[in-house]
Amino acid sequence: MAGIQPFTREDYAARMARAAEAAAAAGLAGVVVTPGPDLVYLCGYQPTAITERLTMLVLAAGEEPQMLVPVLERPDAETAEGAGAVLLTDWTDGQDPYNAAIGLLRPEGRYGISDSAWAMHLLGFQRTLPGTAYASLTDVLPMLRAVKDEHELARLAAAGAAADAAYGDILKVRFAGRRETEVAGDLADLLISYGHSQVDFTVVGSGPNGANPHHEAGERTIADGDMVVLDFGGLKDGYGSDTTRTVHVGEPSDEERKVHDIVREAQQTAFEAVRPGIACQEIDRVARKVITDAGYGEYFIHRVGHGIGVTTHEPPYMVEGEERPIVPGMCFSIEPGIYLPGRFGVRIEDIVTCTAEGGRRLNGTPHEMRLVG
Repeated sequence: MAGIQPFTREDYAARMARAAEAAAAAGLAGVVVTPGPDLVYLCGYQPTAITERLTMLVLAAGEEPQMLVPVLERPDAETAEGAGAVLLTDWTDGQDPYNAAIGLLRPEGRYGISDSAWAMHLLGFQRTLPGTAYASLTDVLPMLRAVKDEHELARLAAAGAAADAAYGDILKVRFAGRRETEVAGDLADLLISYGHSQVDFTVVGSGPNGANPHHEAGERTIADGDMVVLDFGGLKDGYGSDTTRTVHVGEPSDEERKVHDIVREAQQTAFEAVRPGIACQEIDRVARKVITDAGYGEYFIHRVGHGIGVTTHEPPYMVEGEERPIVPGMCFSIEPGIYLPGRFGVRIEDIVTCTAEGGRRLNGTPHEMRLVG
């Protein structure tokens, strides 16, 4: 982990304070955070096993952060780096955990709550404190994790470099005559070998399967003449990687080269549009215009990008209708594609961060179509 600085108690305390202030600015009594990416981001705590036992962090402006945990999990919670900035309380099996939560919530408060909260817990809060109301954090505080600091950017850059290294190595393996699942297994092994702790996806879409953007690698045997979409990523040092390149087994046709060139131009044009103040939707519009002007607009069937951080998909989203401006520190994918049903698909994806001067790629592998054997 050379160059990667551990997050400190002060880092987590600052994140929790910002979240509480953002909640107040949004007219909320506070935020309720349950196990999942929000809890990891805000206080560095991930229960060993996420079960039906209630764990909740409550943040409110002007108040000390408080976290309720099962008593048997308290020793683990106390070791979390951010736990020193939190008032810990616990409950015991046989008690009603929602009664234990009463002291942490305002009886008539409206709270933002983690998207990952279990329905049984949300219903428990509502039953015990019927005057409270809740809204998804994605709806009320979508930018909670969107702007990364220098230490987060370093982790995202390291994850991107590891994914790039995996791509460099996958080009050396045999494609023709092997099943998609075999190449996907190679990709997963490479991500782990380059330091990923978690592999989230290894899309290997060969031939007509490449026309499905989220194709699950299957038993199809890759053949000479196939276009192959490779989309892979996961978590390294707690932060995500996600990159896509499209390769070809043997010599491509003129049409395949043409489509690949159009996607490459769309990706480059969208990257060049990144700058502070531009609306997120403009990145999608710029890429889509290139593809539409080339006559393939109906075959670009998804948004051009998504945010990335402690999860591989998170706000902001580069999609029509998202008018929120891009600001320095935001990190997101730019991944235009063309998908010709029953024939082949092409996608090129980099993770990009916005700086004061414009965009900076966190992936550095060439966009040119690579030929594999």
